[in-house]
Amino acid sequence: MSRQTPFSLREVVPLPSMFLLLLLLPPEPRVSISFALHHLLLCLHSAKKGDMKRIPKRALATGSVSTATFLIIVNMLMLMACMTCIALSCSVHHDRHHLHQYTRHHSLLKKSFPCPLWSSSFSFCLQSPRPSTSLSLSTTCSSASTPLIATQAPPVADAHVESNPLLQDFEFPPFDAIKAKHVRPGILSLLKKLESDLEKLESTVEPLWPKLVEPLEKIVDRLNMVWGIISHLENVKNTAELRAAIEEVQAEKVKFQLRLEQSKPIYSAFKALQESPDWNMLSDAQKRVVENQITGAVLSGDALEDGKREEFNKIEQELENLSSKFGKNVFDATKKFEKLITDKKDIEGLPATALGLTAQTAVSKGHENATPEDGPWVITLDDPSFNSVMRHARNRALREEIYRAYVTRASSGDIDNNLIVDQILKLRLEQAKLLDYNNYAELSMAMDMDTVEELLEKVRSASWDAAVQDMEDLKHFAKSQGAKESDDLRHWDIAFWSERLRESKYGISEEELRPYFSLPNVMEGLFNLASTLFEIEIEAADGLAPVWSTDVRFYRVKDSSGNPIAYFYFDPYSRPSEKRGGAWMDGVVGRSRVLSRDGASAKLPIARIVCNQTPPVGSKPSLMALDEITTVFHEFGHALQHVLTRQDEGLAAGTGGIEWDAVEVLSQFMENWCYHRDTFMGIAKHYETGESLPEDVYRELLAARTVGAGSSYLSQIRIARVDLQLHTKYVPGGPESVYDVDRKVSEKTQVIPPLPEDRWLCSFDHIFAGGHEAGYYSYMWAEVLSADAFSAFEDAGLDDIKAVKEMAQRFRETILALGGGKAPLQVFIEFRGREPSLDALLRHNGLLPDAIFTFEISPNPINFKLPVTNPLLIPVEAAKRIPDWSGDRTY
Repeated sequence: MSRQTPFSLREVVPLPSMFLLLLLLPPEPRVSISFALHHLLLCLHSAKKGDMKRIPKRALATGSVSTATFLIIVNMLMLMACMTCIALSCSVHHDRHHLHQYTRHHSLLKKSFPCPLWSSSFSFCLQSPRPSTSLSLSTTCSSASTPLIATQAPPVADAHVESNPLLQDFEFPPFDAIKAKHVRPGILSLLKKLESDLEKLESTVEPLWPKLVEPLEKIVDRLNMVWGIISHLENVKNTAELRAAIEEVQAEKVKFQLRLEQSKPIYSAFKALQESPDWNMLSDAQKRVVENQITGAVLSGDALEDGKREEFNKIEQELENLSSKFGKNVFDATKKFEKLITDKKDIEGLPATALGLTAQTAVSKGHENATPEDGPWVITLDDPSFNSVMRHARNRALREEIYRAYVTRASSGDIDNNLIVDQILKLRLEQAKLLDYNNYAELSMAMDMDTVEELLEKVRSASWDAAVQDMEDLKHFAKSQGAKESDDLRHWDIAFWSERLRESKYGISEEELRPYFSLPNVMEGLFNLASTLFEIEIEAADGLAPVWSTDVRFYRVKDSSGNPIAYFYFDPYSRPSEKRGGAWMDGVVGRSRVLSRDGASAKLPIARIVCNQTPPVGSKPSLMALDEITTVFHEFGHALQHVLTRQDEGLAAGTGGIEWDAVEVLSQFMENWCYHRDTFMGIAKHYETGESLPEDVYRELLAARTVGAGSSYLSQIRIARVDLQLHTKYVPGGPESVYDVDRKVSEKTQVIPPLPEDRWLCSFDHIFAGGHEAGYYSYMWAEVLSADAFSAFEDAGLDDIKAVKEMAQRFRETILALGGGKAPLQVFIEFRGREPSLDALLRHNGLLPDAIFTFEISPNPINFKLPVTNPLLIPVEAAKRIPDWSGDRTY
């Protein structure tokens, strides 16, 4: 009996021509057909290999036509299919060079890429995300990729993975149940599942929204949620065990991130979708998502050749590790410092609130009998303790000791970030050059460098005379008070004598004001403001969701009809032993149609607001300083953008997809309401008597807002310029150190030169662990936008409640509702009816329009006016974020 063959050679000879024809097809059918054919051939190849197990080896050796011919043909077809995929992916290289030109000439390109799909969380301020890339485990076009979890990896220790709280299906994260022991088994199990999901997506992906973006969003959301939980706990509930557990799995997590970012099938599908007839049917938000992911893939190294991509991925792994180590060192150095004081004379001048706090800290350190009156007292480098000493301690030697300890944190011994700083800068430069940029700033910045430099210089020159006058005023006042140091004021004297001058000139004492600003009153007033502006109701929902500390409150946000639209956590107090310093907001989950739990309504957004303000002391509630109030308003602004979005596309909702230069607009917009009379007087009520703050005191506070503003603004310029210099001209490992750069910048930005031993960069999370690298200047640009937005309410009439509500509705329908669905400048123009103007910022700060500054933010230049001779009067709440004397981190 003759053998039958599956098919003859004559039947397959025309097939190679099919692949040539594929290359001539339009992009969208070409991609779909190629992927489908390649997948089919893989299945055929696998199936035939299965048949081979039943065929004797000699059958192949002696010319088994049915098997040998089949395998040869299938392998040839697979090779041609792979080559077709490679040809499709070559467009990556074209986009890479197009992007390079776009970055250099268009100011609105996002900072690296905005809120990428794979960022660990939508996080701002301290925990702001930076572009995230990771090691690719597959460099072919095939959907069959190398498994993420290698077979030689140590086995998962937890035999009860099913009961791991990180892997449960929850609406609100089980923060109270998650322990260090859950991290490794939970993350490894999650990554294995997500790797399987990604392989499935790559093998079935089509250039259609439901077949591409929706399954991708599900993968990303699960990773963001789980990793975001443990990262958050590391920041607010830090333990050695938790840190070790996270370090153990971080490399695997980063590998998966890069595996996702550098997926050729996903990138090709995004490109095909962009070029398909369906493109014009997508919404603005959907188009933004596609564009952002294409850009993000290129900036993540997707276009690099295999060798360079491997180098890029190795750099990214190192950067992740170094940034993590940097932040942990800052935390450890801050926590390590303690100053025990037993003689009350040594802390003379500290107000009652500060004495209570330092005594309470002493109790927590084992001094059980410590009292505010008799001590002992423990001073730390945590912000409330540090600021109290710098502003109020009459003991100059104590102020100097605390100041020196603060500016040298994490810079010596076994907690030293000096080498880490230089290594981070070196790797960033290498990464930028791999992507054909001259320096990291070119890769990272959204605005043109020359424009930024001109802005910084105009503001610096306007601030200089004011700062010099500030110093002369302080010296004169200190001398009038008989201070021996009056002719030689140092860094540890500035805050102390500024506070005394404010008290003398305006009759205002910070300690006397605190009882009028209890946290419950401030939050009630803030929520009332949000209700008035945006027609929402915020109510306590404690007990509905698990929390990580008894300090934490949980709130529900309702619309005008009483329907829940969002939730948020609020963790207000400093906890030096377990919580990082600073203040930040990040998203637990974003609003999303795809992730709907009931299949009908969008999944509701959840945010976290974290601060480090003065905690309650004894039976007293938290009594807040003015800068702490501003901090809460600032972070609440970030949260409003996250929770009040009406964008249902999860990858563009809320803060998602917003260019980095614009993420501070909402936060600084809300700061403007702090000193709005009705808002201010609404929160200023004595916590015991309910008495309102006297009207004349309010007027004095308005006048006192600009004390020391020139010096404070120069400090902002110093930081922004050092940041840019380190990411443009600095050569890591060269003859010049980062502190040489700082000293040169300080010559024109600091009236008092920095101490030779000042190592503030070793503890500056913003640019080494917080995502603001080559982007600190954006705070100033955001002030322009936020002041201009607030001026719209001023134009409407702040005393006209109807007009204010109408303007707020317009604000909500544009800036709040649209999220990242449109470019920030376009959204701003929709709200304001024009492009941004600097006039409002100048007017708010008492500046005269004596000079013209052309600031190009679009193809059409806009003239902005800046002063030449008038002092720059910047509100304290705007300038206090990083004052020269404290380095306070309210992002």
